[in-house]
Amino acid sequence: MRSKSLLTEAKQISRAIELIQLGARLQVLESETDLSYERLLRLYKEVSGKSPSKGQLPFSTDWFMTWQPNIHASLFLNIHEYLNKVAAIDEIDVVIKAYRLYLEQTQAEGLEPLLSVTRAWRLVKFVDNGMLTLTACSKCGGRFVTHPHEIARQYVCGLCNPPARAGKGRAAGALHMH
Repeated sequence: MRSKSLLTEAKQISRAIELIQLGARLQVLESETDLSYERLLRLYKEVSGKSPSKGQLPFSTDWFMTWQPNIHASLFLNIHEYLNKVAAIDEIDVVIKAYRLYLEQTQAEGLEPLLSVTRAWRLVKFVDNGMLTLTACSKCGGRFVTHPHEIARQYVCGLCNPPARAGKGRAAGALHMH
């Protein structure tokens, strides 16, 4: 019995380290591990070399609805949903793996990742709680993050119908329209 609890604790510490390395906030670690606040705080400082950020986690679904964040959130959530279907792993491990793949994809495209691991984790919680969902675009068929009451038949994504000033600025994460 003792060795099992040591293995469980080792897995929790390993998971916490991975989340810290990805930039997760302390609240995510508290929610996803059984480690005490004090141990997480010590681990956070040891791994990152600094104290964790203070303040509340972002709680609004609105951020995910704005043009560029929606595209990034949709990319992450499609990866997450795919992994959730094909891999028999814990939910937080699906978030970690999906987030790593999201980072690889944005880097391969030469884009600045707009989605932090904390926001990605929050996005999954919003979907799990029915506050957000994926809706297919009526033009391209891609699935994008929307509010669950979106009229699916008429939904057009931000790639098919970008805002007037989209791609004009040199802001981080700007899509390059070819």
